[in-house]
Amino acid sequence: MSVDLSGRVVLVTGGTKGLGHALAEAFRGAGADVMTCARNAPTGDAAAHPFVTADLRDAEAAAAAVAATVERFGRLDVVINNAGGSPPGDAATVSPRFIEKIVTLNLLAPFYVAQAAHGVMSQQAEGGAIINIGSLSGTRPSPGSAAYGAAKAGLANLTQTLAMEWAPAVRVNCVTVGYLETEQAGLFFGNDEGIAAVAALMPMKRLVQPHDVAQACLFLASPAASYITGANLAVHGGGEVPPFLTAVKHDYDSHHAEI
Repeated sequence: MSVDLSGRVVLVTGGTKGLGHALAEAFRGAGADVMTCARNAPTGDAAAHPFVTADLRDAEAAAAAVAATVERFGRLDVVINNAGGSPPGDAATVSPRFIEKIVTLNLLAPFYVAQAAHGVMSQQAEGGAIINIGSLSGTRPSPGSAAYGAAKAGLANLTQTLAMEWAPAVRVNCVTVGYLETEQAGLFFGNDEGIAAVAALMPMKRLVQPHDVAQACLFLASPAASYITGANLAVHGGGEVPPFLTAVKHDYDSHHAEI
């Protein structure tokens, strides 16, 4: 998909590594001016691009990141709320502080950024677009990451609510991401064999690549999506195969032959 976003300004949160870095590179490739933010300064290639340090769990820091983007480029057209994540934890034993940190990072921080962005975008003739990065964990039970799954479910609902409240000036959409293959995939799936085993269970027989998510975000940020708001675009390769299918291994062709 070829998208020209020349002259547009984009803020990517958590944009220095992994999926965030891929998103920032994709929008730069489309001609946009891109600001990234994260708690820690970038290294490598990412260090050469505009960046602002921000702990988005603090509402004032989130507003400051938006303000720094506007100060640098004079406007703000697109926000990608990508910052988030969670280590695994047993719901019965994780601490209240752990729960609060995960929910704040994955739900409240995107809300804070969106509020600040709305203050800018709503005053622009062209408005703007906010894209929240959701997760498959927010669409079904999420054992081992209860706080994260609950926060991502809330983010999907927040997307719909903000889309309704802020239309027509600001479009708000969500991209729900499935099992993502980045440099951190090994933390969740083990070694290469583990990653391959998980990929084999997916309908598309591979994990989600950062490029897949970037293309979805480019579309939602483009004029081609000018009437799309409140949507939740699933980039999960068909999702998870229901357990009963893998356990029973139905032979559907034989059933068809009997009819």
